[in-house]
Amino acid sequence: MQTATHMLRTGQRGALFQLQMAQRDLRNSLGRIGLAWSLATHDVKSRYRGSVLGPFWITLSMGLMVLGIGILYASLFNIPLAQFLPYVALGIVFFGVMTGVINEGCETFVLASGILSQTSLPMLTFVWRTVFRNLINLAHHMVIVVAMLTLYGYWATADIPLAILGVVLMLVNVSWASLLAGIASARYRDVPQIVISIMQFAIFMTPVFWLPDRFGKHQVFLDYNPFYHLLHAVRGPMLGQPVSSLTYTVLIVMAVVGWTLAFLIFARTRRRLVHYL
Repeated sequence: MQTATHMLRTGQRGALFQLQMAQRDLRNSLGRIGLAWSLATHDVKSRYRGSVLGPFWITLSMGLMVLGIGILYASLFNIPLAQFLPYVALGIVFFGVMTGVINEGCETFVLASGILSQTSLPMLTFVWRTVFRNLINLAHHMVIVVAMLTLYGYWATADIPLAILGVVLMLVNVSWASLLAGIASARYRDVPQIVISIMQFAIFMTPVFWLPDRFGKHQVFLDYNPFYHLLHAVRGPMLGQPVSSLTYTVLIVMAVVGWTLAFLIFARTRRRLVHYL
């Protein structure tokens, strides 16, 4: 009787029930993965409706940034352009994917508040929507990647299957970070600014615009930089560079621990998200 009264007052049915509801949300979201893809496609089309080049405007802008930074830094660091330009290009493209998924993850539930308040769609559908939207952008940016690999002859030595594995590991990891950012941002609206600042700091502390061997005796700190491992798992194979087992170990452990933590927090806060919004 006392337990029933507590349930009526608080709406809580225990941690096990919350976990079961979160698992059902996950199953339903995966069953409606096509809906997430349709929403992501609609987002991209809506953003560039009436534009001549559409998403390729971002690709053009990124290409100009790659040329500017690559040529300037190659001259400043006295590095052959054929070595540095593809390195910077791939770094900017794939770090941009990580930044996009995590930063846009802050708005995952906020932008979907109208839908969530009126329907019973699985909440994780909107996390996949964010990931798919950035995958579509990546597909457009692959023009830059293919151009660099072909122009400078890296295509012959690139390990594409290993690079695809790196992309998968990268997406698995940034997805749970996006989920956590979305939950925190729904509750505290200052979180997006904090996340953006962290990502801006991370891009300069990660070898995107500079080579790891220039880190000197402090290179050991790269081992503690998760963004370095996320980026190197993709860029290394494409440039024909070896990827250590440490990188894959870090990414797998990050994925398991990160998704476990994120899912438990999601299970705990799932019922409250709509009220936060």
